[in-house]
Amino acid sequence: MSGPPDEQRTAATRRACLRLVATVSGGLAVGSTMVAAGVIPRHGDGGADSLKIADELAPGETVSFSYPTARDRAIGIRLADGSLVGYSAVCTHLACAVLWRPDGGIAGELYCPCHEGAFDVRTGDVTAGPPPRGLPKVVLVEDPAGGVWAIGTARSGESEEHGVCRQLHDRDPDLAHQAGCDGPTAAPSGPVKEQT
Repeated sequence: MSGPPDEQRTAATRRACLRLVATVSGGLAVGSTMVAAGVIPRHGDGGADSLKIADELAPGETVSFSYPTARDRAIGIRLADGSLVGYSAVCTHLACAVLWRPDGGIAGELYCPCHEGAFDVRTGDVTAGPPPRGLPKVVLVEDPAGGVWAIGTARSGESEEHGVCRQLHDRDPDLAHQAGCDGPTAAPSGPVKEQT
């Protein structure tokens, strides 16, 4: 290469930058294709045993935990009205961490600071930014002593009942039938019966 040393350094820097951008873009494209093809599972795929995530959770409190596997980051929130919600804590855009902002909106919001993504805290649906789909749900229940349990997951756009029935059918079809799940991915047709 001819020219002054400053021009040579600038050209080398541009080439290095373009190589980096091409590598990162290619990696993101390959990763997205693998997730879409089902090679890399999304949060909410597969089932897990119930997991106690807190002895109690007061209104306005959150708890971070891993569910359904140790690699799946999740968040549980007790809203001001007492209801429990749980979600994947991984943004559906580029997998940044999702945080709860209690001062966002009426009940708060789930927020991804990387690219200003926002999700409705009651549904997990996208309310702002670039995320392509809502957050997968983690189904939370409370036991009589106030303990909070993660009992299943639901994919983006899937109801909690549908997700739990899908996973229950995969693990134990007879129990799924007893619980009112009428097919491999059917939601309960009535109240879910407790097993004794």
